[in-house]
Amino acid sequence: MIRLQAITKSFAPKRGAPPVLHGIDLSVGKGEIFGIIGASGAGKSTLVRLINLLERPTSGEVFIDDQRITDAKGAELHELRRSIGMVFQHFNLLSGRTVAGNVAWPLELAGRLTRAEIAAKVTALLARVGLADHAQKYPRQLSGGQKQRVGIARALANDPKVLLCDEATSALDPQTTGQVLDLLQEINLELGVTIVMITHEMDVIRRACDRVAVLEKGRVVEEGPVAAVFLHPSHPVTRALVREAEGDGPLETGGIIGQHLRLTFTGEGAHKPVLGGIARDYGVDFAILGGRVGHIRRNPYAQFSISLTGGNGLGAVAALQAAGVAVEVIGGAAAASLPTGIATRPERHLHVV
Repeated sequence: MIRLQAITKSFAPKRGAPPVLHGIDLSVGKGEIFGIIGASGAGKSTLVRLINLLERPTSGEVFIDDQRITDAKGAELHELRRSIGMVFQHFNLLSGRTVAGNVAWPLELAGRLTRAEIAAKVTALLARVGLADHAQKYPRQLSGGQKQRVGIARALANDPKVLLCDEATSALDPQTTGQVLDLLQEINLELGVTIVMITHEMDVIRRACDRVAVLEKGRVVEEGPVAAVFLHPSHPVTRALVREAEGDGPLETGGIIGQHLRLTFTGEGAHKPVLGGIARDYGVDFAILGGRVGHIRRNPYAQFSISLTGGNGLGAVAALQAAGVAVEVIGGAAAASLPTGIATRPERHLHVV
């Protein structure tokens, strides 16, 4: 649905200002929820504004639905922007219009529907976002979550193929964030709308997205399925974002003997008592150094850092792998003592397939 090819962006290229974006290549599939994450100043918002040409690239090409749009102007540009809805961080609602009036506004600007058709469509959109009873209220009478639902309904008014969400949940509390993310996933599933989600929060990516690209100083430093990037980050920037989402980090391992391993359980395996059974069968002991459990979208996962000592450690590791557990070495025992197929790289989260 979206393809960015060799994109660079400089705001003052003639004055020699460094680019904000450097050679970005990204593709977003139809019907995907694609996340773009990075710290403040990484270039996320500039990148998303290139998709609907609110910003134009200094060089490179932008394609939507296999059509090159880089130089679109006039009527072509207006038509393009009607097919791309946008949800903003601070809602951008018109304070003098009711909820219904805000949702009707893009339909009125388009001038394609009668007043009765607009009213019917607004009613349907407000019902979809759970605001059917708030049509005649004004933005000042709404909570933050309700305001964002109005913003989502307004963005859907022209039946877009693409929905851009620029930090759409960063002004919301955690519970409301979850509700808005659930709504966006419902819209994606039921309407097939491709969603690009800009955020600085890895937890938002984990809960909502299919794939993710990590930006740092205007460059894509890591990209892939959310499960792979979240559970096995390879770039220091990604690892920092994951640690921030986790809260407290693992215990210090310097004084703990044994092989230091990271075990990743996904799908149904996240609910099975694999580790305890293997410890008994192979006579090993383990200490849990850190861990996290949860869901990546609707798929359960569990990931633990452990110290493994005693008994048949090599047999225990092989049994874990045979049970479908991803095993990574994060320190402790020397690589020579480990079974074939397990890599060791202290301080690196290296996924071994």
